[in-house]
Amino acid sequence: MHTGGRLVAGSHNRNEFVLINADENARIKSVQELSGQKCQICGDEIEITEDGEPFVACNECAFPVCRPCYEYERREGNQACPQCKTRYKRIKGSPRVEGDEDEDDIDDLDNEFEYGHHDAFGTTSDAVSSGHYANSNIAGNPANFEHDSAPLNSEIPLLTYGEEDSEISSDRHALIVPPYMNNGNRVHPIPYTDPFNPLQPRPMVPKKDIAVYGYGSVAWKDKMEEWKKRQNDKLQVVKHEGNDNGGNFGDDLEDPDMPMMDEGRQPLSRKLPIPSSKINPYRMIIILRLVVLGLFFHYRILHPVNDAYGLWLTSVICEVWFGVSWIMDQFPKWYPIQRETYLDRLSLRYEKEGKPSELSSVDVFVSTVDPMKEPPLITANTVLSILAVDYPVDKVACYVSDDGAAMLTFEALSETSEFARRWVPFCKKYNIEPRAPEWYFNQKIDYLKNKVHPAFVRERRAMKRDYEEFKVRINSLVATAQKVPEDGWTMQDGTPWPGNNVRDHPGMIQVFLGQDGIRDIEGNELPRLVYVSREKRPGFDHHKKAGAMNSLVRVSAIISNAPYLLNVDCDHYINNSKALRESMCFMMDPQVGKKVCYVQFPQRFDGIDRHDRYSNRNVVFFDINMKGLDGIQGPIYVGTGCVFRRVALYGYDAPAKKKPPSKTCNCWPKWCCLCCGSRKKKNGTTKKKVKHREASKQIHALENIEKIEGSMAEKSSNLNQMKLEKRFGQSPVFVASTLLENGGVPQDVSPASLLKEAIQVISCGYEDKTEWGKEVGWIYGSVTEDILTGFKMHCHGWRSVYCIPKRPAFKGSAPINLSDRLHQVLRWALGSVEIFMSKHCPIWYGYGGGLKWLERFSYINSVVYPWTSIPLVVYCTLPAICLLTGKFIVPEISNYASLVFMALFISIAATGILEMQWGGVGIDDWWRNEQFWVIGGVSSHLFALFQGLLKVLAGVDTNFTVTSKAADDGEFSELYIFKWTSLLIPPTTLLIINIVGVVVGVSDAINNGYDSWGPLFGRLFFALWVIIHLYPFLKGLLGKQDRMPTIVLVWSILLASILTLMWVRINPFVNRDGPVLEICGLRCDDS
Repeated sequence: MHTGGRLVAGSHNRNEFVLINADENARIKSVQELSGQKCQICGDEIEITEDGEPFVACNECAFPVCRPCYEYERREGNQACPQCKTRYKRIKGSPRVEGDEDEDDIDDLDNEFEYGHHDAFGTTSDAVSSGHYANSNIAGNPANFEHDSAPLNSEIPLLTYGEEDSEISSDRHALIVPPYMNNGNRVHPIPYTDPFNPLQPRPMVPKKDIAVYGYGSVAWKDKMEEWKKRQNDKLQVVKHEGNDNGGNFGDDLEDPDMPMMDEGRQPLSRKLPIPSSKINPYRMIIILRLVVLGLFFHYRILHPVNDAYGLWLTSVICEVWFGVSWIMDQFPKWYPIQRETYLDRLSLRYEKEGKPSELSSVDVFVSTVDPMKEPPLITANTVLSILAVDYPVDKVACYVSDDGAAMLTFEALSETSEFARRWVPFCKKYNIEPRAPEWYFNQKIDYLKNKVHPAFVRERRAMKRDYEEFKVRINSLVATAQKVPEDGWTMQDGTPWPGNNVRDHPGMIQVFLGQDGIRDIEGNELPRLVYVSREKRPGFDHHKKAGAMNSLVRVSAIISNAPYLLNVDCDHYINNSKALRESMCFMMDPQVGKKVCYVQFPQRFDGIDRHDRYSNRNVVFFDINMKGLDGIQGPIYVGTGCVFRRVALYGYDAPAKKKPPSKTCNCWPKWCCLCCGSRKKKNGTTKKKVKHREASKQIHALENIEKIEGSMAEKSSNLNQMKLEKRFGQSPVFVASTLLENGGVPQDVSPASLLKEAIQVISCGYEDKTEWGKEVGWIYGSVTEDILTGFKMHCHGWRSVYCIPKRPAFKGSAPINLSDRLHQVLRWALGSVEIFMSKHCPIWYGYGGGLKWLERFSYINSVVYPWTSIPLVVYCTLPAICLLTGKFIVPEISNYASLVFMALFISIAATGILEMQWGGVGIDDWWRNEQFWVIGGVSSHLFALFQGLLKVLAGVDTNFTVTSKAADDGEFSELYIFKWTSLLIPPTTLLIINIVGVVVGVSDAINNGYDSWGPLFGRLFFALWVIIHLYPFLKGLLGKQDRMPTIVLVWSILLASILTLMWVRINPFVNRDGPVLEICGLRCDDS
């Protein structure tokens, strides 16, 4: 798209369109527009029909083929489209060939049998003499046999590799192909004759001159040589030069399944199930724990505590809720799996030597809002890691969404694009990892390991100096942006910055890289880099991050329209340069890729202390829960590090599963033919369907490398233009892009119109009266748009994939102190409450679709967990109450009850140990996760529940600040800093009252003597359970670094004192008739 190196700003609603000379150094040439199409077989231009339209041979995929090649393929070839493998139908004006008997919709008797002038051997003379087919296939594509359970089709010619085989029937010989790698062995198929073809052609003897058969012209020999070259190119992926016999295949070609052993035809990934020695005991423990849980509730319900009935009933209600929550969380982990990818097979299949790469294009989305809270240096590192990714540069486009319209972000991105011209070639030349310079230069490893280039050290030092200068320029921009001028910011040419008013500004687009004339320092092409800031006006609901992502979806469809999208947060850089290739192993796999809507990568983090006191890594979720979901219908979408299929984001259903072919008389016993014969005669379309299926199998066998088919083409083509505009909006260019199965930009659109369309699709009113945010794109209605978006895709029948490369694909920054961590968890929990109160709640939404039951359990658990905060707060308060009152929630324990309790605790511990074993999680990570589940549950989840209810029921909205992404002073200097927040009050209060309860209980036992210690142990265990889980809180309170704010400590002690005094005053467990007076037995009067 031609922008002349200038920032494009405008508003579609106000009819504004402005080109700003923001970058005077950029000089971008106009894009050369293609005029006309060329035949993909012979290279000639495609003719124009009488109707003035280009000739279309295949109505399914419109693969460019000229009429002569189309007629030749129907007459002499395999009669199928080379791309989609659909059998060619007869077009009006073309001769009829064998197989057209069932096509009754064309009435063209004048041309049905006109083949032109034929010689005695059935060859079209003018076609041969003109040499038109010098670059086309002879007799279709070469027959590469695949292992298939279906019988071989009679129409498939068999390769004999230069020799005659007596076992092959004469009607099944193909044209003689050159001996493969100078070896004369051949493939031996099963003998087969075609009973439907009474006239058998003459066999071709290799010893005779082929001119005897009518193929001796010079043009034919040229065609044969070209076909041989193409055959060798297709078979070059089969490399057996490493054999012990020096490249002689011996009997390898005797195996009819040899082509399937080709490395380039193998699956691109595979499932690695958990070993049975680990998963079977785990499942047995789950069943046993379920049984023990039933016995536990049976005992608890049938044995109430009469003198503390309120405490008993409250505890039983909480325990029942915990049990149900455990079931919803546990059973989605029943089928955990792991996956393995084969990047070498991906290269063999889609990246042939000497040919352009056939890997699909990927559009990468980076979202940012406030550069003061999301430092521009972090965003710049993320962008640099994307631009340097190990992927064809012409197939990568990076879009940065600046939802804050900050000139600081724009200027930082301009500096980043200039530094990328030096950084990208350095990364690819020396194959360094990671390709984010900040983290690469801060690695505490030997950077000379496996480096053999003599100039590496010198260039690395120079690059590090350049990066430090780049950091200084970025820091200078940040310092300048601290004080905003009264008149607002102005650009280099004196033009006012369009985004001076953050809430009222036009849409802005700037293409920094990826245009002609802008290359790296070595003259190589760079990936496209685009700055996007959508239009914002007062009175419009912009839907926060979800709205920004949908704007990027539309802009990218106008500019590059890649079939796959990757979205990352601004602080998540690409740590593994092959991450895109890892995802393509699933997306582009011809066998399993068509139903995959997205590939989710786990989140890994930098800058976290070794102990991870606040469970920032969230290892249990990413390494246990997500692996379990991958075995069902796929992991949930977590908001970043995810590669999407674009058509899945457009709200289409997943491809329908093909039904197995019905049985025919070839499958039934012979005695059944009589009773089934009449049924076949009645169904007049059966024979046609069988022939079509056989033709499809033939084409599948003749293709060496299959291309991925867009699953939604038929559905899109059936919708008329009005319905499409109602669904996607009033942009004809964008609507046309949604119909392109394999992506790409429509070639008949001028660059100027593309600019106007790009500005239109990011206007604030574009989504009005459309399905954006409802069925299309990121779904609105929750601050956690990620869960809702993934849930809708799974309801449409798609499945997702969880990919864990050996080297983490992405790494990011996490909130380092507890206050920011709690605010982050608060935002997630609030989003879950919003989904729970909406129509998209998985408890009642999506039935009858493609969502599996265990997957539904997982989604229900992901939106219900904030409600667990209420029973959790109550349950953590019970130990202190029991210690202060001397009551307990359990009566005197019998031997049976002791066994049940012991079995329950043992099953809980065994489940955790086995999960850690098959998930590869350490005990420290597991324990930190348990601790923070309590801390977050009694603080963030509780506040999110009340705020969510206020927002949904009363319309009181809550604004959230973006969590800080990095610390400035020291490696972990902010680890124990507690910023003031009301979220700290509930856990501190629980900690104090339980400590007070322990002191009171121990003191009372000391005063009352030996008999009081036995009942005390149960209460003490209960209270210590709460204190240990809140230990990170206590650690922060007593830590050597900054202490807890005084206001939090004062409020917590005051609240704990008030609750204690109220309990002493009210005490519902004291007899209402007054205190019970008993005779103590001492005679006080006697002295």
